[in-house]
Amino acid sequence: MSRTKQHASTIGGSSDDVETAFYEALQNADLDKLMGCWADDDEIVCIHPGGPRIVGLAAIRLSFEELFLNGSIQAKPERVIKLSSLTSAVHSVVERVEIMLPDGLQKAFTSTTNVYQRTPLGWKLVIHHASPGTPTELKDLSISSQVLH
Repeated sequence: MSRTKQHASTIGGSSDDVETAFYEALQNADLDKLMGCWADDDEIVCIHPGGPRIVGLAAIRLSFEELFLNGSIQAKPERVIKLSSLTSAVHSVVERVEIMLPDGLQKAFTSTTNVYQRTPLGWKLVIHHASPGTPTELKDLSISSQVLH
């Protein structure tokens, strides 16, 4: 892995680089790398599927420490839709999640929104909101325009 890619979450890079680092950290239960993706701000927010709103860096760190007690989190982003400006980016992601339970490997999907902000230290995660999904792939619902140009 290149040095730039490895440190994108702490020294700059793009919102895409931070998102890659975030999911790699989840998959490797690397708490320090994961927390390096987050902005150092009292107003950052994390919502785990079906969980309460967690506010602030210390509380978010504790929540991931507790999650990692059970091992890594095999969440892989798919079907990313991105909206971005010069100072912020919003990524709507379908996460494919695999969890080992007593009765074997279980797969599910979440609908997740990751919000990034450009800071003096580069792009940082400011909101991660994962909503419970289903055991099968989530389908996108949309209404297509009938106007042809």
